Amino acid sequence: MRPEQRLRQRGDFDAVYRRARPYRSDLFILRALRTDLPSSRFGFTVRQAVGNAVARNRIKRRLREVVSALPISGGWDVVVSARVGAAEADYQRLRMTVSDLMAKAGVLNGTKRTSTG
Repeated sequence: MRPEQRLRQRGDFDAVYRRARPYRSDLFILRALRTDLPSSRFGFTVRQAVGNAVARNRIKRRLREVVSALPISGGWDVVVSARVGAAEADYQRLRMTVSDLMAKAGVLNGTKRTSTG
């Protein structure tokens, strides 16, 4: 993932947490905020309750790989927060879950935001 595609500043994360609607699954909570930027940016959070540092970093690496393979439309700030079950899930389940949440949020190319979540 290129540096311009990553959320790094605390203020950017805070803006997404304050203004974006959460989309929940058993593995993740996804928050997506529309921006005026030409490309989309992503941030990943994994609490200590999910596992040790190795498990948390593995989840973040997998999430970066999943996001880079999806057809994301431009102009979004997205934060994906892992829940406890994400450490035990295999890659295919992570990919399907993130893809479904992004489709619900309207982040993927060719999808519209739904009213349920």
